[in-house]
Amino acid sequence: MVRITQGDFGDPRVVDLLHTHLTSARAETAPGSAHALDLAGLQSPDISFWTIWHDETLLGVGALKRLSPDHGEVKSMHTARSLRRRGAGRAMLDHIIATARARGMSRLSLETGSWDYFRPARELYRSRGFVECPPFADYVPDPNSVFMTLDLEKS
Repeated sequence: MVRITQGDFGDPRVVDLLHTHLTSARAETAPGSAHALDLAGLQSPDISFWTIWHDETLLGVGALKRLSPDHGEVKSMHTARSLRRRGAGRAMLDHIIATARARGMSRLSLETGSWDYFRPARELYRSRGFVECPPFADYVPDPNSVFMTLDLEKS
């Protein structure tokens, strides 16, 4: 059975997957262009963090950062490499979208890489209605980044 729960930063399986996410994002992006949050960054009070499990197997992680009362950002979406293409990423993204709506947000945005490594992620976001947009929040234009947004009132 697949379930999404609040992430436990004390669980070594979660810490290991977050480490894998951070190191792979940095390895697949030009220096200075990786925006993945580290463990401390994910523990900020403006971030909600979840894990997705199949029984006792950790499938992936995802987070929602509140940028303003009506604008959120998808952060740290990652599915374990060996468990990809089974719906865990889609389930986590749907959870984040539903949570943003429930919290009264009207817009949800994200930054992901422009390199081929990130193509499956961009396809997932597009499949849920995200479209490319200019940089938002504190981001600046970067050829190594793709910025996307979803109008939660229209979708």
